[in-house]
Amino acid sequence: MTDATSGSWTTDGPSAATPGAVTLTDLLRVPMHRMRLVGAAALVGLLAALGYVLLVPSTLTANAVVAVRPVVTDAFTPSGAGADRAVNMNVESGIATGTEVVRRLADAAGGHPRDIRGALEVEVPTGGQILRFSYQAGEAQRAVQGANLAAQAYLDVRRTMYEQQRAEMLRSYDASITKVAAQQAVLQRRASTTKDPAVANAVVAELSGVNNQLTQLNSARTEIAAVDVNPGWVTQSAEKSLVASAGHRPLYLVAGLLGGALIGIVLAYAWESADRRVRSVADGRDATGLPLLGTVRRPAFRGSPRAVDADVRYVAMAVAERVRPPARVALVSTREDATALTAGLAVALAADGRDVFVADDSGRAERLRATVLADRGRLPIDPSRPLVPKPRPAGSPPAAAAGEAAAARRPSPHPPGGRPSTDADATLTIPRVSSARPENGRVVDPDEVSVGVGSVRFGTWRQGADHGLVLFNAPAAESDERGVAVARQGSAVVVVERDRTRQSDLRRLVERLRAAGVTPLGFVLTRNGRA
Repeated sequence: MTDATSGSWTTDGPSAATPGAVTLTDLLRVPMHRMRLVGAAALVGLLAALGYVLLVPSTLTANAVVAVRPVVTDAFTPSGAGADRAVNMNVESGIATGTEVVRRLADAAGGHPRDIRGALEVEVPTGGQILRFSYQAGEAQRAVQGANLAAQAYLDVRRTMYEQQRAEMLRSYDASITKVAAQQAVLQRRASTTKDPAVANAVVAELSGVNNQLTQLNSARTEIAAVDVNPGWVTQSAEKSLVASAGHRPLYLVAGLLGGALIGIVLAYAWESADRRVRSVADGRDATGLPLLGTVRRPAFRGSPRAVDADVRYVAMAVAERVRPPARVALVSTREDATALTAGLAVALAADGRDVFVADDSGRAERLRATVLADRGRLPIDPSRPLVPKPRPAGSPPAAAAGEAAAARRPSPHPPGGRPSTDADATLTIPRVSSARPENGRVVDPDEVSVGVGSVRFGTWRQGADHGLVLFNAPAAESDERGVAVARQGSAVVVVERDRTRQSDLRRLVERLRAAGVTPLGFVLTRNGRA
């Protein structure tokens, strides 16, 4: 009927003037109370990740590395410290994943260009002139083929682009050389036909400049024609032995579990904000404004129910202090069942010598009787308090006189009024044996359970009208008003179950009791279930 540890019960909440600091325990309290929701969300995330791992085919990744070189006129000239700036690697990466490379790869390996673009990935390490081609496929052979074809396609495309640039430059130089050569021929004809020495000197000087220009153009063309347009080399080809699984699939399970747990925690906080439950004594006081009669904890070990019984006896002492016979006490709750607490209070009150009548109009009398019998067997034995039988009615013979009379009378071997019959068909009359058991020197009614020096009787509310102490096991107040109606004739004890009773329902129940003119004795903070 309650908590596993006594330390979790907080009797006093923080003062309204000085709010307490939020601790890590406060943050973890909501997910712990909503552990089922968090566990369900984590399980859903784990199942989703497991489904992805099992249903989505695994992919293999092959890598090929290409070293990119700048195009220079002198291949033996060192590039210096700014080698990474000699080639714009962002441009090279764009060309490596461009349409031309993807088209050539699709023509060579087969497949849709969109699928190939999704499987191809190009990485550019910082500060280097290296392109790492990664290709994913369902088979190792296809992954290796795709990576090598992508690297080679990039080199072919880049070489073609350089060759086209060189051809354009050579055509431009050829056109300039042709133009200068034609000008040179014209000047040579003028120099050979002119008669004026001054004009001839001028033509010769102009012809010398044209010759120098033509020499420079031819030299520049020779350098352009000698440029090595090789864009780079494949420094590492993809191989089957180097193929690795794409991603770490077991990590998907861990990610799914953690992601589901995180979503569950968020849902737990959202649910807690919409559905506030009573978590502590402070919450019960805030919701009811009533004094605390006691807390009933769940024992740490289910095989040791003494802690629960002791808590119930403390609550019984608090109730007995506030009522005087004839007393009518209704144990009311919002949506919960207070049968276990009602039976425990009846046993604790009867053990001190009271005759308790437990009333129930909801068909739970058998459960009450079974619980009372179980609790009676766990009562502590007090040797300092002997069991004293109840006084006999006036006029009954003393025990000694009755004993002497019984000893003086000789018992008859036959039942009273019966003699042996010789008739074979005669019927033997057997006297009726009463089902009542004498206990502690008195006769117990069949509907009565002796508890210590007291007793517990069971019945309906109407049957308990003549008894001095009546405990009414009221049904849930949210669906039945009989508990509040009975409390109007006596008093009420509000039963609050920790982590289960909603604060809104509890406030509504207290408002209904006060509107009906009932002043509750207080509330009991307990936990559903028995040890």
